[in-house]
Amino acid sequence: MGTDAPAHVLPTLCFANCERGCSVGIAATGKWSYVMGELTPEHAADLLTYAAAYAKAKTGVVLPSGRPASLQTSVIARFPATFEPAKDAAE
Repeated sequence: MGTDAPAHVLPTLCFANCERGCSVGIAATGKWSYVMGELTPEHAADLLTYAAAYAKAKTGVVLPSGRPASLQTSVIARFPATFEPAKDAAE
């Protein structure tokens, strides 16, 4: 993937999410971060589609309706850009 790619793959040793299978994380400065699980190699293309939508989203929020169908229920957790009080969970 080039420098203009929607995501860069970085190996991670463990997300401590064994009961939900293969997992990935997506994060960017100033945006919500997500952990997604129950993934298989067949999800690869959909993960790239999701990464592109995430990259375009100002806050990183991509609602289930904006994700590929295979990823609509795969979010395990999300983390705010900073751990400061927010006015609304969708920010």
